[in-house]
Parts: sequence; structure tokens; C-alpha cells
Amino acid sequence: MTTNTVSQGQSSNQTPSALDNLRPLIVDVAVPLGSYYLFKDAFGMSTFAALAWSSVVPAVRTVWSLVKERRTNGLAGLILVVNVVSLLLSFVSGDPRLMLAKDGAVSSTVAIGILVSVALGRPMMTAGMKPFLVKGDPKKEAAWQRLASGRAAASAGFLRKERTFSVVWGVALLAECVARVVGAYTVPVDTMVWLGGVLMAGVMVLTFVVSGGLAAGPMEEMVRAEVEAEEAAARSTIAVAA
Repeated sequence: MTTNTVSQGQSSNQTPSALDNLRPLIVDVAVPLGSYYLFKDAFGMSTFAALAWSSVVPAVRTVWSLVKERRTNGLAGLILVVNVVSLLLSFVSGDPRLMLAKDGAVSSTVAIGILVSVALGRPMMTAGMKPFLVKGDPKKEAAWQRLASGRAAASAGFLRKERTFSVVWGVALLAECVARVVGAYTVPVDTMVWLGGVLMAGVMVLTFVVSGGLAAGPMEEMVRAEVEAEEAAARSTIAVAA
């Protein structure tokens, strides 16, 4: 085997970097959200126009995945759906309580999208969790792939925790939506204006803690154990060969 062939083989087997892991979040989430605020605040566009223009990237990504890759892009599709719902709700005006309640529609849209992704066997929140667990480490990336593909002894438990992580987020956001709607029609409007933000922040913090304890933490331990098991197997093979 030539040096060039070895080099090509190593290149093709190279595991993704931290940037590669974060790319789905950057392209499918950060770009659409960032462009919305850029169009609205920097360029002075209306909410409707900013939402419409910020939907271009997720729309293109969703169509490209369907046509070229013959699969759905969960994150891009979810952001697109959220933008469409927001566009429709931008026509809602008048009743201040209805205006407060409509903010819950975004949370419910995201929640439903996450729960549907779990039912389809492709938990959507994994894309956001994985970079923080593998941290761009090639060994952890390889261990993750073995666990996620079912090739590792702990794969069943790993996949169960992966689904649990997304379910926790989906249920939490759905509960936040219900609380926001109930509050919009039971709490004084002036109070609900600031309470809505506090509610969202509280739900986010609580969900991070719960999902971390129930799923992300154990998954990180499984990845670490899989790395150690692979290293031990490699050392054993070398010892036998020697």
C-alpha cells in the first residue's frame, strides 16, 4: 500500500471536528434566528418581512434534503414551521390577552416537532446535545457512532437515553405553552408581560437540569466507558500479537 493510499484512507476515516458537530445548529438554527433580528433591527424591516426573509435558508435546506438527500432535515424543517406559524400569528392583533397567548404557539410548535421526531426514531435534540458530549474528541466521536449505530454493548441504553433527552424537552416546552396560555387569560396583563419571560427562563433552566440528570449525564458516561473499552481491546490485541 502506498503512502498516498494510506493518507487517503486516514482522511476518509477522519472523525468530525467540533465545528463539524456544531454546523447543523449554526446553519439550521443560528443563521435563521440571527437573520431575523438582523432584518428586523438593523434593516428596519417589519416583523412579517423579517420572518419571511429569515425563512429562506431553512426552506432551502428542507427542500434540498427532501429532493437531493431523500430525507427530512429536522432542525431546518422545525425552524421553517415555527416561522410559518409566527407569520400567521403576526396577523393577530387587538385583544392584548390573545397577543400574550399567541407566544405559546411557538413553544407548542417546537414541542410537537421534537416529540414527533422521537416517534419517528430521529430525536431532534440530539443535534444540540452531541457537540457538548463529544467535544470534538475523535475517540468520543467514534464511541458515539458505535453506540448510536447499535454496535456497542450499551447501545440499547444509550438510544433510550437519547430519546429521553428529547422527550424531556418536548414535554417541558409543551407545559410552558399551556402555562403561558392559562396565564394570559387568568393573570393581569401587565403582570403576564414580564412573567412570560421569567416563565420561559425558569423552564429552560429546569429542563437543562432534568434532561442533564436523566439523559445527557448518563450518555456522557456511556461514551467515556465505550472509549475506555475500545482502548482496552486495542491494548489486548497488541499484547496478543506481541
